[in-house]
Amino acid sequence: MRASGTFDIADFTPAPVPSPTIETALPVGVATMRKQYGGQVTGHSATLFTAAFDQATGMGTYVAMESFEGTLDGQAGAFNFAHSATTLGEGRESEFFVIVPGSGKGAPAGISGTGGVAVDADGTHRIWFDYELGR
Repeated sequence: MRASGTFDIADFTPAPVPSPTIETALPVGVATMRKQYGGQVTGHSATLFTAAFDQATGMGTYVAMESFEGTLDGQAGAFNFAHSATTLGEGRESEFFVIVPGSGKGAPAGISGTGGVAVDADGTHRIWFDYELGR
């Protein structure tokens, strides 16, 4: 099954981390995020976000682990998903997205699958889950 929606970033808070012992051309950072979702995916998430990214050029890679609570196609509960992507100034590549096996609670218990994230030219953030229940 597929469920899709949009999301807004409600909070992005950089987290203090020790400086890496190896210096590279891109700074490495960690942040926490809160997101609000609407559409067939309705609810909120708490995210641990890591990145090596240059704001000026838009070049870098991120890795995120999200804990989602809400409804997916009307199925209420919670689960985790992970995603990452690389940007080279415009567009996304080398994308990865997975629902964490065994993480479903409530109606999505036994959820598994993949999905994706996209950002429209107007800044709208989109998400979709291609999932199965009951595994």
